This record gives sequence, structure tokens and C-alpha cells, in this order.
Amino acid sequence: MLRYPAKDTIALESYLGVFRYSRRAINLVWSTHRGLTIALALLTIMAGVLPAAVAYVGKLIVDGVVREINIVQAGNSPDYTMVFTWVILECVLVIGLAGVQRGISFCQALLRVLLSQRVNVLILEKALMMDLAQFEDSEFYDKLNRARQEASSRPLSLVNRTFGLAQHCISLASYGGLLLQFSPWAVLILIGAGIPAFAAETAFSGERFRVFKGRSPERRKLMYLEMVLAREDYAKEVKLFSLGRELMDRYKNIFRLLYEEDRKLAVRRDGWGFLLGLFGNIAFYGTYAWIISSTIQGTITLGEMTMYLLVFKQGQSSVSSMLTSIGGMYEDNLYLSNLYEYLEQESPQDYGIISKGPKLSAGIVFDNVSFTYPGAVQPAVHNVSLSIKPGQSVAIVGLNGSGKTTLIKLMAGLYMPDRGTISYQGLDLMQWNLAELRKSIGIIFQDFNRYQLPVGENIGAGDVEFLWDDKRWEEAASKAKATKFIEQLPEGYHTSLGRWFNNGHELSGGEWQRIALSRAFMRTGADILVLDEPTASMDAETESNIFDDFQLLTSDKIAILISHRFSTVRRAELIVVMDGGEIIEQGSHEELLSLNGQYAKLFKLQAKGYR
Repeated sequence: MLRYPAKDTIALESYLGVFRYSRRAINLVWSTHRGLTIALALLTIMAGVLPAAVAYVGKLIVDGVVREINIVQAGNSPDYTMVFTWVILECVLVIGLAGVQRGISFCQALLRVLLSQRVNVLILEKALMMDLAQFEDSEFYDKLNRARQEASSRPLSLVNRTFGLAQHCISLASYGGLLLQFSPWAVLILIGAGIPAFAAETAFSGERFRVFKGRSPERRKLMYLEMVLAREDYAKEVKLFSLGRELMDRYKNIFRLLYEEDRKLAVRRDGWGFLLGLFGNIAFYGTYAWIISSTIQGTITLGEMTMYLLVFKQGQSSVSSMLTSIGGMYEDNLYLSNLYEYLEQESPQDYGIISKGPKLSAGIVFDNVSFTYPGAVQPAVHNVSLSIKPGQSVAIVGLNGSGKTTLIKLMAGLYMPDRGTISYQGLDLMQWNLAELRKSIGIIFQDFNRYQLPVGENIGAGDVEFLWDDKRWEEAASKAKATKFIEQLPEGYHTSLGRWFNNGHELSGGEWQRIALSRAFMRTGADILVLDEPTASMDAETESNIFDDFQLLTSDKIAILISHRFSTVRRAELIVVMDGGEIIEQGSHEELLSLNGQYAKLFKLQAKGYR
């Protein structure tokens, strides 16, 4: 059974807060397209006035017809001019009303597309402002998914309902003014008959929202299972291990659970809606009988009877639409709270504005740095102190989970340390302009991105300022020993990679790694180059050649290598051994072997495997 937040009693203040986001939604629509917003507002006003005008002209037509019938019965000649004039006017009004309704539909259709894009841009721009730790938080993903699922349509829905409410208020005022001529009690009956159904609909809107909000984890599970079952990078294991049926059954079970709750809610909502809606039907036919009785008694004319019946019926529709709009606005506000909860959440702490440190020779310095991932108990990095100078090559080794990659992420400003400081060029990272700091660092992680883009753009992504520079692509690819296989591709550097789009070409694991290495070498202006397990899918000879070149290319830079292959790391000037998030040894290859500690143990184990 799914668990949802506790169901709170819907209090009066919840209804009074119905307009809480209306102003913001209107401002959002206004800033999206002012012309369409003005047109929609004007057309909405016209749509509110015209139906009452049509009803009044209809009354004049009926009374005119009755009058002319009496003239004929008295033996005189009828005059059709006035009656036909009213008929032509009603025709013009009906055509105008049809045009207004088409215009409203036209404006709404265009605004829906523009606003959906605008809201999606706001959501994605906010995502760009978030730090890496937030993307690794499931609660953040729930907020993001809730915002994306409903919020792109809700602002326009809220604006349409706000305008619709105004339209129906105008219509009701017009109808009420006409109906008052018959009886004020008819107006009170008109308004009161729709309230029960409105109360039920609003209550169920709140419950529907609570169900929606509580389901975020389950919906994400459905999305994840869809991805695993339908993505090419999962397909081979799913087929190899025959996981398809098991995953499909899980997908169906989650959906079945969600559907069952939807069904129960729909039954209760529509059942109560039908029962309480009977008040409106009873009120209409009671008033219908009252108006007919008054006509028979001669209190009102036949034309007035026709008008009052039409006015009451349309007025009842306006009241129902007004109350539905208010209920819908209440629901829209609930869903829009997801969007603004996401957009208004606190952005990560800003870094500084400085773009160059006071002491270029200081390199990168970790001073007693500790960091724990959100939600984790054990620190990923604990009391790390390390100094790396320009021109120095460093290798970081250790078992999986020892904190190697986390250390690099801290250095790049992807995370902020919980304790201690990291400085670059003699300046604390917190004082750096983050964009300028990252221009100084070129990193290829072991889980590098495989962009579904052309080869050249995959390489150029390493330095976005030169994303389209063919010459820089070729130079970077040459350094990564990738030129040969790229030139053999159908369109060379313009060959689309991956299978997501038409004419895409898939690469082997080793070829993708060379593309990723090329990406790192794009950053010719970087003072720090980091390769995190970059050659795991390459043969030993290619790896050796690449690292020979890497050391030559980074002779005046900070070069950091993370690898499990000791044949490679032994060449580094400084080898740092990590375990449990701490640095337990550091020194040259020979010094660490003489210590006969963790490094020596791992080196001997690996060397034994090659004998």
C-alpha cells in the first residue's frame, strides 16, 4: 500500500489562498507573450457579455413575433421590419460569439506552446544552478519530476480559469440583471444550487493533489524501469540475464497499484459529484415551473418567459463554470506550488569573484579536508592534507570506494568540503569565480559522458569556447591517439555517435575512451589535467603510449592520474595511496615499495598476476 502525507482538513484559509499564485501565473503568461495575453483578456470580456445580449435580443424577437401575430389577428397588415432587424442582430451577435470563442481557443493554443517551453526553460535553468550534491539527492529529483510533470500546463490553466472566472462573473452579472426583473429569489436559487457540487469537487481536488505528490517515488520507479527496458545501453544485460520479464512484472505491479488508487478516487469523486449535482437540476426545473406558471397567469410575456428560461439555464451554467473555475484554480495552485517550491529552493552557496590566484607556484593544496555525501553516514574523504605543485605528476591509487574520485570532485568545486580548506594558486576555492576555476581544470572521469552528438562536438565539449573548432578537434584527437579510427568513420569528425538518432554510429568501449581523452586534451589552457581511470578499456601498449605523451604534454602543469594499473602509476613523481577516505601513504614508487605497506602489497599482487 502506498503511503501519502497525512490528510489535513481543508480549512477556510486554503480556499482564501486560491489566488495565491494567480498573480504570478498571469505575470508569467504576460512575460511570455503580451499581445496574446491582452487579446485573450479582451476576448474573455466579450465572451462574458455577448451571451446575455443574445438572450435579450431573443426576447425582443419573441415579443415582436407575438405582437405581429396579434396585429394579423386584428385584421391589419404585419410589419416585418423590426422583427427581421432583431433576427439579423441576433445572427451578428451569434457569429461574433463564435468568432470570440475561436479567438480564445487560438490564443490559448499558442500560449500553451509558448508557456510550456518557457516553464521548461525555467526548470532547466534552475537545474543548471544546482550543485552536484543536490542531483544525488532523491528528494531533489522528486521535486524536479513533480515540477516537470504538471507545471508546464498549470500556469496557463490557472490563467485561463482566472479569465474564465472573470468571463462567467460578467455573464452572471448580465444574467442576474435580467433575472432580477422576474424575482430576486430566482437569482439566489441560481447561485445557491451549484455550491454543493463545488464543495465536493474542491475537496477531491485537494485529495487528488495529495495523492499526486505522494506518488513521486513510484512514478520515478516507473520512469526508471521504462528506461532500463527500452534503452540500448541496458538491453544487452537485460537480455543476457533474462531480466525482461521480471522488470516488466515490477512495472505492471507498480502501475496496477497506482491505477487502483486512481479508480477508487474517481468512483468517489464522480459518485458524489453526481449526487450533489442533482441539486442544480432540481433547482432549474423548479424555477422552470415557476416561470411557466407566471406566464400562464399573464404576469410575464411569452418573450420574457423565453428569455428568463434561457437566462436561468445559462446563468446556472455560468455559476457552475464559476465554481468549477474556482475549484480548478484551487487545484492549479496546489500543482503550481510544486513548480515554485522547486524554483524557489535555495541555490548552492556562491563562490567568489576572483579569477586568478596571487601565487601561481602554490599549486593545489588540501588542508585537513573532510566531506560526507548527503544522506551518508561515513565520510567519503576524511582529514586529507595534500600539496601538489605545478609541473608535478601525481598518481592516486586505492581500492574502489577509497575516496579517489571524490577528492577530484572537491578540487573541481563540484562539492564543498564539510571541514578544512582547498586552495589553488594560494587562494581558497571559495574565493574563486567558479567558472574561471573550472577553466583551469581538465578532468575526464571514469564514467564520462557519451554524447549523442557528432565526433567533433564530442571532443569539442571539453572546451566549449572552441566547440566548433575543427583544427582543435584534430589536435586533441592526435594527442589521445584517436585520429586513425576517427578518419575511418563514414563522415570523419562529423559522424554522429550513438544509436539514439538516425545514422548514428556506435563505438567500442576503447574508442569511446579515446574520444573522452581527446575531450580532456581540448583544454590546452588548463593548468590542471586529471585522468580518472581513462584507459581501462585500452590495451597495454596504447595505454603506455598515451601516458608517455601525457607526461610530455603536462610537463609544466599539474598532472593527476587515477588508475589501478601500477605499470602506469609507477611513473608518477608522487604516488598517493588512499583507503577509507584517508591518505595512508605517499611517496615515489621506490619509496612506497620500501615501506612495504598497502602500495607494496597491491603492487606485488598485480605483478604476480602477470607472471
